[in-house]
Amino acid sequence: MEEMMEGIHQVVSQLNGWLYYPILIILLLSVGLYFTIRTKFIQVTLLKETFKVLTESPDRADGVSSFQALMVSTASRVGTGNIVGVSAAICLGGYGAVFWMWIVAIIGGASAFIESTLAQIYKKRDEEGDSYGGPAYYIENGLKNRFVAIIFALSIITCYAVGFNMLASYNIQSSFSSYDFYDAELTPMLIGGCLALLTGMVIFGGGKRIIKTTEKVVPVMGVIYVLAAVIMIVINFRQMPQVFENIFSDAFNFKAIFGGLAGSSMMHGIKRGLYSNEAGIGSAPNAAAAADVSHPVKQGLVQMFSVFLDTIIICSATAFMGLSSGVQPSEALSGAPYIQEALSTVFGPFGFYFISLSLVLFGYTTLVGNLYYVDSNIAYIFGKTPGKMFQLFYRALCVGLIFFGAIQEQTFLWDLADLLMGLMALINLPSILLLGHQALAALKDYLQQRKAGNNPIFKAQSIGMDDQVLDYWQ
Repeated sequence: MEEMMEGIHQVVSQLNGWLYYPILIILLLSVGLYFTIRTKFIQVTLLKETFKVLTESPDRADGVSSFQALMVSTASRVGTGNIVGVSAAICLGGYGAVFWMWIVAIIGGASAFIESTLAQIYKKRDEEGDSYGGPAYYIENGLKNRFVAIIFALSIITCYAVGFNMLASYNIQSSFSSYDFYDAELTPMLIGGCLALLTGMVIFGGGKRIIKTTEKVVPVMGVIYVLAAVIMIVINFRQMPQVFENIFSDAFNFKAIFGGLAGSSMMHGIKRGLYSNEAGIGSAPNAAAAADVSHPVKQGLVQMFSVFLDTIIICSATAFMGLSSGVQPSEALSGAPYIQEALSTVFGPFGFYFISLSLVLFGYTTLVGNLYYVDSNIAYIFGKTPGKMFQLFYRALCVGLIFFGAIQEQTFLWDLADLLMGLMALINLPSILLLGHQALAALKDYLQQRKAGNNPIFKAQSIGMDDQVLDYWQ
């Protein structure tokens, strides 16, 4: 069994090397830059408008608000990657990895806006009047290619149920490795079992329950975590100039980058940044399509903000609390131990407890939010919500994978998650590039209505889509 897993790991690692360099690096950065320019730097120019949209109520009393949809996508984005992923990027790639995470987030925000706006344009209406959708729907209806849409749906199901949830489960249990009670054989199984049980209690309640759970937990979780980072930064304020100097000098050390690209700050920063904020890979549009808004651009702006919230705020919080502490990042501390050691310099033993608690909360919402995406894409493949027996089977399988992930090897799980995430991006990024003109036209329509002093209301015919068969916007 061990030999088979080792063989699988070698194949996954080799595929990752081919996929990320040069294919995904070029694709991610070029698509993000293209939409940043075409939207006239929407990440900055419409940030104030984004906050205004966030406070709006849904058009229907029982509809999903922009804020609720944001919380579902943020539940997936804001997870163990914000702690363990950032720590791993710094410990393995160096200080400069933080800069490249920022770059992926800043330009990726434009890609997130486009994909989520498209998800709103092509969203579908169910029997109860609720909306749903995602990349599979805009690929099928916009590009007229159901085969590619099914491949994407399968890729997101595999990525989230297998890659991301197994990794999240492992990251949570690994944070307990610093405690005396930790037993390398028994503890991962016990923690994996608890996580599987808690997740099962939520997902067997259905999608609405997932939305309500994440809406309550995510804001509190994020505020407490950032507050701890602020305390660390204030106490270690004199170290911050040196922290920024180290980040920028290492980020532009091109001799080191191109001397060993696979292990460079650039590669680690791009991979962990993409894993954390998921901009452009096609996950958030599944949540964005559920929002009940008057114009698709509104939800595009909200999902763009989620990328900012995830990486620029929460990932930076992790990086700064670690780098300002004086604890030197190293391969031996990669993951939760580095941040735990950093916090212990100020909070003592409580620093270890705090990170463990944070990982449980971050990771739990990740596990739950991820399975919301799995549900919606299985429904796409079947053309309807599958029968109760099938739902019972695949949800039980998802719960089992959470347990299985807790007892696996860390490097294999990171590589597997990177590969599956990369395959999603490989399908979604070219798709939004081909359909992006529709989202850009919707943005122009939105800005014109705002300039006229109106609350923007979208009609498909206003951007020349009156010939399209859409469930909404007619």
